[in-house]
Amino acid sequence: MNTATDRLSDPDATANHRQVEILDALRRAGGAARIQSLANALDVSDETIRRNIRRLAAEGLVEKLHGGARLVERVDEADLQTRLQENIPGKRRIAGCVAAMVADGASVFLDVGSTTSFIADALQAHSRLNVFTNSLAVAWKLATRNANRVFFAGGELRPADGGTFGPEALEFLDYFTADLAIISATGLCPDRGFLLADLSEARLARKMMTRAARVIVAADSRKFHRLAPVSLGDPAQVDMLVCDAPPPEVIRLAAEGWGVDICVAA
Repeated sequence: MNTATDRLSDPDATANHRQVEILDALRRAGGAARIQSLANALDVSDETIRRNIRRLAAEGLVEKLHGGARLVERVDEADLQTRLQENIPGKRRIAGCVAAMVADGASVFLDVGSTTSFIADALQAHSRLNVFTNSLAVAWKLATRNANRVFFAGGELRPADGGTFGPEALEFLDYFTADLAIISATGLCPDRGFLLADLSEARLARKMMTRAARVIVAADSRKFHRLAPVSLGDPAQVDMLVCDAPPPEVIRLAAEGWGVDICVAA
């Protein structure tokens, strides 16, 4: 069975021409828009938009909101090597912005993810870091460099992303506290907060967050309005979201309500 993402990438398979136009308009609007705005953009009646939104909602392609609609994208994470090739300029900007927030000598948690791998690259000029990670890529890039100390979580090494997970990795975190936890995310939804695709990743990230003085989620703009099955927990535990483009208004307002600062990497 095709996923919602499959249908979004090939909307003609399930949607008529008007519905394709609505999906495109929602993407241009950053993922969410009001009925009247969509009607004005497409030069049709409000009722035409509502009728087609109902059909798209039945297909799982959009979520109806009060007076509007939101694009729904459910994603299955690709392997790390594939994700490292996606939105490279945006991830590099995020990495540079996050690295500028890390002082020499700081203690930092870094989880598995393509964006955190770019952050590790950006941290290579730093010195005397204490790095705690379950990412083989992060450990490799920062170990034996500039008097850094790198502590690597135990457990089975997962081939898809070079990360270690399981009880050994969780127990490893009990030994450390950090100035900063830098966490990746699969999706970001104003109703559900920060989301991950994998339960093991979420368990590790949640524990990292409890043992750090400050928490940053690093997520590029493709994550806006994406859904994933596992919650990162209370979004109010996050101090800052660093992204490569301004988030849609509904996400900006949600982050304001959570008390999460937003930094758009230049």
